Amino acid sequence: MTTGVAAPFRFFSLQVVRTRRLGPSLVRVSFAGEDLRAFHSLGLDQSLSLFIPAEGLSEPHVPVELGDDWWQGWRDLPDDVRAVMRSYTLRGLRRDPDEVDIDFVLHEPAGPASAWAARAGEGDKVLVLGPAVADNRAIRFRPPEDTDLVVVWADETAVPAACAIVESLPAGTRARFWLEVPEAGDVLDVVTEADAEITWLVRGTGGSETSPMALGALRDAQLPPAEHPYVWIAGESGCVKELRRHFVRDRGVDRRRVTFVGYWRQGLTEEQLREQA
Repeated sequence: MTTGVAAPFRFFSLQVVRTRRLGPSLVRVSFAGEDLRAFHSLGLDQSLSLFIPAEGLSEPHVPVELGDDWWQGWRDLPDDVRAVMRSYTLRGLRRDPDEVDIDFVLHEPAGPASAWAARAGEGDKVLVLGPAVADNRAIRFRPPEDTDLVVVWADETAVPAACAIVESLPAGTRARFWLEVPEAGDVLDVVTEADAEITWLVRGTGGSETSPMALGALRDAQLPPAEHPYVWIAGESGCVKELRRHFVRDRGVDRRRVTFVGYWRQGLTEEQLREQA
């Protein structure tokens, strides 16, 4: 499939090659496809759009033949035909063979993507709207060159990006990470050359998806002294906003050095978020 959209993004026709359960709430799905030779990304927090088949169908229906007008054509498709679109983060990109990994959060009640990932099997087909240029606007983790401390908070939806970030940090980089997950079994082994301290926050059963755990942990944290810190916060929108206020107002971090991304919002589906946008 060579049909594209406005550069540097285009559609990639992929199929599942394997799945691996990472924990009670996390599953990694690996995809392959001839199109992937044109997929290029610096990784880290690279976001992309995943299209899965509508319920009962075996292939995702997106009118890619419309070129840049695919969006309106996709919206005009019948509900029982239109592919389900969800935003995800690239977890891994490999060559020879070309493969990409996407980590999914499994939750109850399951949404369309969570339900799909839980039952995904070899050969299942998807479409991905992803980057054809390695450095693109869907990469938000961009610490300034003078950064002397990297600070990260992520909930489970942003843990894949956070893990990719910490794995990429070079030796000598000072970093402090807080990663929030639903269950203890979701805690992952992360390898990095950086001087990184990783704190896993486990909500446990019955915990609120937007608990004050993160804000409490960060308020109480003693950060190493730094003249030029850089902060990256991603996850539930309400929590992200509270944490941004904490770093800017309470800790005096220059707001231009705080990257904050709402991956989802409590009580709203992705369709509802897009309608609001």
